[in-house]
Amino acid sequence: MLTDSQKQRYLRNTILPEIGEDGQEKLLRSRVLVIGAGGLGSPVLLYLAAAGVGNIGVIDDDVVEISNLQRQVIHNSQNLNQKKVESAREKITALNPDVNLTIYPQRATRESLRDLVTNYDFILDATDNFPTRFIINEICHEQKKPLIFAAVKGFLGQISVFKSYEKSNPCYACFNPNIVDENFSLPLSEKGILGSVAGTIGALQATTTIKEILGIGSDLVGKILIFDFLKNEFRKVNLKKNSACKVCLD
Repeated sequence: MLTDSQKQRYLRNTILPEIGEDGQEKLLRSRVLVIGAGGLGSPVLLYLAAAGVGNIGVIDDDVVEISNLQRQVIHNSQNLNQKKVESAREKITALNPDVNLTIYPQRATRESLRDLVTNYDFILDATDNFPTRFIINEICHEQKKPLIFAAVKGFLGQISVFKSYEKSNPCYACFNPNIVDENFSLPLSEKGILGSVAGTIGALQATTTIKEILGIGSDLVGKILIFDFLKNEFRKVNLKKNSACKVCLD
């Protein structure tokens, strides 16, 4: 049962009929792994913690740089050269003591994720590079874990949920079959992004996660939301399993 303090903290959640106190207790018991503590991971971590998602893991091996502060809103100037996961822990601890935040100051590799993913119920891809996205997709399919995916670039954003281990659902590689090796990297000239775009998509990723935990509303399995904030164009596209996929067709 919720304590009196929790009833006050989560009042605006629990008065929603879709959540209620039972739903809030479910959030507090949930286990979510966030991969990346940058432009997407910042709003994701803040909103999940504020909502009372009780057990959050975050993995990232980077340190805070001044160029991060334009979009990575969980960090500030006092955190320069500090590990991003340590900076994130400071903010989450101050925001909500109900949250058990476990940090992993290491690179998200196939080996590290294979060990970590097994301990969580929902996996969030908040990364900024293609090689890691493909690895996350592979591990989530292998371990039958829901993958809540988001990506941003410039004024563009995408969000989807992949459960390729169920029925005929696609995986991320069905949507993007251009699998790249771990040495692939976009040039800096192609990495521009408006910070508020990352914030908006990260907030949507957090909302999608909460819906998945609670099993409420319409889901994004087999669909992807695509946003162009410059043109104010938003669309939902159906995704299909790729009969030639190298990941989810065993």
